[in-house]
Amino acid sequence: MKNFKLFVTVALAALVFTGCNCFNQMAKNSDEVTITCTPEVLALNNGKVEADITVTFPQYYFNKKAVIKVTPVVVFGGGMVEGATKYFQGDKVKENYTVVSATGGQFTQHVEFPYEARMANSELRLLVEVKCPKGKCKEFTLINANTGALPTKSEAATLAAGGKDAEAIKAAFALPIAKGVNTLQSDLDYASVMGNTANNYKNVTTVVTKADILYAINSSYVSKKAGNTDELKAFKENAVAQQSNDRATQKLYVHGYASPDGPENFNDKLSGARSKSGHKVADKLMKDTGMGFDVASYGEDWEGFKELVAASNIEDKDIILQVLSRYDSSTQREAEIKNMSAVFTALKKEILPKLRRAQLVNSTDIKGKTNDEMAALINAGRLEELTNEELLYMAESVITDPKVQATVLEYAAKKFNDARAYNNLGVAYAKMGEVKKALASFEKAAQMGLNTNEVNCNLALANLADGNVAKAQQYAAAADAKTKAMMAAAQGSYSAAASTVTGYNAAIANFMNNDLTAAKKAITSDASAKADYLRAVIASKEGDLETAKAQLKSAVAKDAALAAKAANDVNLANLFASGFKL
Repeated sequence: MKNFKLFVTVALAALVFTGCNCFNQMAKNSDEVTITCTPEVLALNNGKVEADITVTFPQYYFNKKAVIKVTPVVVFGGGMVEGATKYFQGDKVKENYTVVSATGGQFTQHVEFPYEARMANSELRLLVEVKCPKGKCKEFTLINANTGALPTKSEAATLAAGGKDAEAIKAAFALPIAKGVNTLQSDLDYASVMGNTANNYKNVTTVVTKADILYAINSSYVSKKAGNTDELKAFKENAVAQQSNDRATQKLYVHGYASPDGPENFNDKLSGARSKSGHKVADKLMKDTGMGFDVASYGEDWEGFKELVAASNIEDKDIILQVLSRYDSSTQREAEIKNMSAVFTALKKEILPKLRRAQLVNSTDIKGKTNDEMAALINAGRLEELTNEELLYMAESVITDPKVQATVLEYAAKKFNDARAYNNLGVAYAKMGEVKKALASFEKAAQMGLNTNEVNCNLALANLADGNVAKAQQYAAAADAKTKAMMAAAQGSYSAAASTVTGYNAAIANFMNNDLTAAKKAITSDASAKADYLRAVIASKEGDLETAKAQLKSAVAKDAALAAKAANDVNLANLFASGFKL
């Protein structure tokens, strides 16, 4: 926080001769009139530039009939923006301004300006106008706050005419009190915190086909009819077809079962016998394929029983399923079910005969395209040869260029009308800096019913990136910790954010919180252009100009657009003031 003299002694000496009579006596103790501004370097916060200006008047300084009008202005190349004016008056002035009595006092004014890009390389200054009941300043008259001089006739005429020339005189007359604007808040990387909706891609898909050989009750004999069904023929045809697929790995099994009625020990032996006789039929069926079977028996098939009952239209099937869940003992289950005589009759007819079987199983693992194969199709523009899950997987897990990600996800979203694709497309757009398009994609995903944490957080983050904090707050309550931390940073609460966010965002939060050590640590392993740039900013603030030069040169070598940014960055002003040139 720096002190500025409102009127230095020489300046007030000049005022004595200006003809603004009531200010003549104010020369006494003039060097004790001070102005402080917090912060010294203005900072962008939530789309605004804010500061607190404190004026301290010494005892016996302020003339009882004088009025001072103070207007804060942000001055930048090619323009000036005025803020809210504050008036000070002596205690004999019949106006309704802030009274400065003979005892003096300290007065604080909060000022804020909507931020615009031209303010990056600017200064906060104060325009001072004076008014006396007698002399040349009977109406508010602009004075040069740096020298105390009144405008010349030519300057007065220009001020009266208005326009750019008048603005230039005002800027020259205004007293500089702060530099600005530190725009690091606008560099927060919201896209890096956004989340993709998970895909269901599997590189290896397991496809299971089955065929049953059915038996008479209590029998393990395979009848001619049972060993020559269309189901068995289809089983073989499928296995033979997969043999020509070099991505497929087949495993064949014969499983013997018994229906869960009758003695358990008997059924265990019966299922073993059925697995053997079923194996003979299976070997005969597949003998010309060169494929063999693993064989096992499982006794009473309660799992099969449960599945068939659940899929059936049997009356009171829910009661049967409750019995199965209530008892673990095979004997108890059978007894309870048999007690429901009407139900058991239906079971004997519709369910139990289907469980007297040897089941042929083909478990085929089909390996999908490699990442390189899918990438080649994408590069060739043959997206139609990829499935929706393959497209989502490649965009999330393999492709690193946001533009290519967007191309893939635009296709997937349009062709498959998949809300996940719209959400992930929004992330890709955000990485590209296409904030409006990102927000539209997230909103589309939400409209399609994708009610996930990722979409909620992404909507909050996209609105933050779009400068709409109020809208982002609508999603904040249900957002995760990192999103809430980014919300805090977007509102200037850097302490709250620094402990939660990581990497580049943590570096910005810690820098704004004046913890330069933590800021450097957060981007230790980040070799990006923006991280190099931030390291230059940190070094510049530390006064390490050699490091700042090296890091800024590295940043610009990686991203030439950063040269223009650096030229207007108040955080690097001391570096360029030292004579450094890119």
